[in-house]
Amino acid sequence: MKVAIAGEALIDFASLGGMRFQGYCGGSPLNTAVAVARLGQDVGYLTQLSTDLFGTRLRRHLEENGVDTRFVLSHPGPTTLAFVERDGETNRYQFLARQSADSLYAPDPSPELPPELVFLQFGSVSLLADPAATSIARLVDRHRHRAVVVFDPNVRPTLIDDMDAYRRRCAGWIQSSDLLKLSEEDAAMLASGADVDRVIARWLESGPRAVLVTAGADGVRLYRRDAEPLQVPGFHVEVIDTIGAGDTLTAGTIVALLERGLRRAEELSRLATDDWRAVLTFACAAAALNCMRAGANPPSRQEVGDFLVAHASTA
Repeated sequence: MKVAIAGEALIDFASLGGMRFQGYCGGSPLNTAVAVARLGQDVGYLTQLSTDLFGTRLRRHLEENGVDTRFVLSHPGPTTLAFVERDGETNRYQFLARQSADSLYAPDPSPELPPELVFLQFGSVSLLADPAATSIARLVDRHRHRAVVVFDPNVRPTLIDDMDAYRRRCAGWIQSSDLLKLSEEDAAMLASGADVDRVIARWLESGPRAVLVTAGADGVRLYRRDAEPLQVPGFHVEVIDTIGAGDTLTAGTIVALLERGLRRAEELSRLATDDWRAVLTFACAAAALNCMRAGANPPSRQEVGDFLVAHASTA
């Protein structure tokens, strides 16, 4: 297990118009885990799944995609449900998550992850309720000195009662991370009206070694310590659905870094600009392919390779 991902697993109900919805296995951490597996890397998942029919389906989805579920617990609480309505270029969410199995995640003792672990990712809705938030933070603290820690806040304002308190807690999670990935909307929300570039520069002083800010079809912007920002363009494709695109980009980044031999957090600072450009181009390609399908449906490693070859030949 080179990659471990901790966080919620839920059912996304995507709007088909009116009161009609189509259900998909989802949750940002789950989408990322599935994407890493499909892109060819060993990945394990840490969460607590319900024993209800939705939780059973989520566990089967993970196993069918080759995700290691040895650390996935079971609980009789309900599965979190998220209803998603597309609004132009963004998605609107409504969550049913009170006392859900994943929000009650509290392993005792905290898991000890395998020695071959390289990346540990956490974040998203799982950090909005205890005991899950405290349990995941404890897991990160236990492994942060031997793993590259990736944090994706995946801010959902409709679920946050006190945004100022959330920002304060988020500052601690950012400081614990080596690689921070967030959307433009996430960055603006956390910056709270301040200049985003200046806020990111402040985070880089004592926290992550690299920050990724995604911008949909416009690609992703990389911020590093003592380096100029790097903008990597996205791929313009026929978009069917944007659900899971950011999660697939995160997975693509992790996989491409592993393929380049990255094994320790300090290597993020030493990675050459051309290598970062190649890593993020791969990640953008994976995200573009996900957008060409309904729901979060990440591509395989072969599909990404073929996509990049096809685009290189037409460039």
